[in-house]
Amino acid sequence: MSRYREKLPQLSGGLFLADAGFETDLIFNHGIEIREFAAHTLLPDPAARTVMADYFRGFLSLARDLDAGFVLDSQTWKAHMHWAGDLGASEQDLQLANQESVSFMAGIRDEFSKNRKPVVLNGIIGPTADAYAPEDRIGAKKAEQYHRQQLGWLVETEVDMVTGMTFPRADEAVGLVRAAQSVGLPVAISFTVETDGCLPTGRPLGDAIQLVDDSTDGAAAYFMVNCAHPEHFSHVFDDADWTRRVIGLRCNASRLSHEELDACEVLDDGNPVELAAQYRYLLQKMPWINVLGGCCGSDLRHVTEIARAITNKEN
Repeated sequence: MSRYREKLPQLSGGLFLADAGFETDLIFNHGIEIREFAAHTLLPDPAARTVMADYFRGFLSLARDLDAGFVLDSQTWKAHMHWAGDLGASEQDLQLANQESVSFMAGIRDEFSKNRKPVVLNGIIGPTADAYAPEDRIGAKKAEQYHRQQLGWLVETEVDMVTGMTFPRADEAVGLVRAAQSVGLPVAISFTVETDGCLPTGRPLGDAIQLVDDSTDGAAAYFMVNCAHPEHFSHVFDDADWTRRVIGLRCNASRLSHEELDACEVLDDGNPVELAAQYRYLLQKMPWINVLGGCCGSDLRHVTEIARAITNKEN
């Protein structure tokens, strides 16, 4: 059974952490190959599952020690039909992968049942195509029909919510929100932006958030930004109403553009202390932001520094 589907605790304030650059950490720091960057393909491998479990245990331990909540993600970003051909997977394979991923993460959550603050189980939804390719278009109606399939698989699990992660297109986000409404799942939208603070389509972040809200009567639980360095987008936040819909950040450790990251053969893990200072600056501008994690190039070190910087705790 889900625990928080009817009332997401992160909407009531308080610090909630998330993990970091899961795939880049496993690939570069643990030497684990991830086929097609689809993390759910690791689930059948016992050795990989052990590494994944230990990875998340580190973050949940940090949340416990800092008395913070946690948003715990599934490995389902590419576990949908767009990638079936590349992965040699059937519809049944992908349905089982969604269910197995949530079951795996629910088991890890159970290990931390003594954490004082909530651990929210979050089903990750990826875009229908390359997150960095603006030429791949999908309308809101088609996106709603498409995403309803994966959401139908996830609604039967223990997930408390879903998040459209690294979404590059506002119309697709509209479709996902409508699909989530139709199956009764709370949904957050996390947009990615380029170095100019705009979505890969060229649409300004604020316009994208406003479009989603206007098209869905504000049905998204909240918005986030991920897979971009703070310097790429911090300048777009002003006093406009849309900024208050953004309560989550999962930034890249690297300043590289998406194109540069795609071509990079070594890990650019940036500077954890510097990244934490940039988070602290953003929270001074937007103190309502309370869901914090990392993305490409970041790991437990970065999230630890971020959490300590904003809580003023050294250990």
